[in-house]
Amino acid sequence: MAFDEMLGLGDTPREAYRKAAQWLNNAPPDLLRARSKQAELFFRRMGITFAVYGEAESNERLIPFDVVPRIIDAAEWKGLEAGLIQRVSAINAFLKDIYGAQECLKAGILPAELILTNPAYRPEMQDRRPPQDIWVQIAGVDLVRTSENDFHVLEDNVRTPSGVSYMLENREMMMRLFPDLYAEYSVRPVETYTDMLLASLKASAPSSAGNDPTIVVLTPGPFNSAYYEHSFLADKLGVELVEGSDLFVDDDKVFMRTTQGPQQVDVIYRRVDDDFIDPLTFRPDSALGVPGLMAAYHAGNVALTNAVGTGVADDKAVYTYMPEIIRFYTGEEPILKNVPTWRCREPEALREVLSRLDELVVKEVGGSGGYGMLVGPASTKAEIEAFRAKLVSNPDDFIAQPTLALSTAPTLAGDKLVGRHIDLRPFVLSSPQGARVAPGGLTRVALKEGSLVVNSSQGGGTKDTWVLED
Repeated sequence: MAFDEMLGLGDTPREAYRKAAQWLNNAPPDLLRARSKQAELFFRRMGITFAVYGEAESNERLIPFDVVPRIIDAAEWKGLEAGLIQRVSAINAFLKDIYGAQECLKAGILPAELILTNPAYRPEMQDRRPPQDIWVQIAGVDLVRTSENDFHVLEDNVRTPSGVSYMLENREMMMRLFPDLYAEYSVRPVETYTDMLLASLKASAPSSAGNDPTIVVLTPGPFNSAYYEHSFLADKLGVELVEGSDLFVDDDKVFMRTTQGPQQVDVIYRRVDDDFIDPLTFRPDSALGVPGLMAAYHAGNVALTNAVGTGVADDKAVYTYMPEIIRFYTGEEPILKNVPTWRCREPEALREVLSRLDELVVKEVGGSGGYGMLVGPASTKAEIEAFRAKLVSNPDDFIAQPTLALSTAPTLAGDKLVGRHIDLRPFVLSSPQGARVAPGGLTRVALKEGSLVVNSSQGGGTKDTWVLED
């Protein structure tokens, strides 16, 4: 039986949900459905969509929004916050080390070949330092809950983590549609996130930038699945949204083309992957990046958020070593647990996984968005056998995990409230002044009955996340 966020393992609302449960019981039967339709209409009018690659007819979708909030009390959040800061601090230290002295590899904390032959490892960054020595300014850490006191980290997202725009828009929607319920609680604000982000970006600028650095958001363009978020964040930050063609490099400095002439750029919040960011250094066929950008970066004249090469830290095989990584760099026990994981690159683990494919979740080490994975209990025999062949052929590319009993939360399905499985993606911002966590995050919900896959690309939805004041 899965732990329920509102009822726990019983039928009495937990303290954090007591007022919400009473409000839901007293609400007219058709109120939630009517408000849900209003939310959909608002989101559609505002153009809050994402693209689904591979769909020929319609590649723009709304992410379904569930109107019942997920509520986290102050004590729970305090523990999560400490664990998130510990984890992201260790990731920053890990990246600094593997592109520097590589002490963790010399100490045998994880195999050198797992890093040095990793597709996300960038030799171009070896012995290099990003401005202000911060590698991951923005991290999204996916958490799942399995019991009242047990949260696990499902994966780390430190390349170009997405979803924060939905966190902010969901809050605005709840305040607009349910002001009476919202007024029942003292909820910590998430709208301060953009101020926190702007401060983090400014603090990470090169020393030569002065007190008012020029910041831009670099997008691959309107055909990218997260383009709405790119434009949303640029607007909220009060900075320019640019594509690669809007920028150029001269004398190892980056400039933006403007109607007033070239303007030097100090910080690029980039939503373009490493491979495409500079055709002179990485893929020569990329039309999304800026030729010469890496030369300006290495000269210390521009900051990239997040730094080039960070993807090696969110590789799912590297994830399996995160407890050891945290101990090595912090001298502390991990506050947040990893999900128990088999590394299929190890022969004994591979044999175990192959014998239990029908009960495990198997993921590509470099995968994301719910693609390229097998959920054994929800798969057919043919799907399992097809995946078995892939696994035998390339075991290094996969990890496997038990099928966890993810917590459920009350979710509107038609006219009824039903339990659906959820996760949580909090956002951690790092700067030379330290790490901060936005008080909330993106709660994703598997809308299909029994499904454990919460990704929007696989039919999942989102909820507002209320973190309560002390």
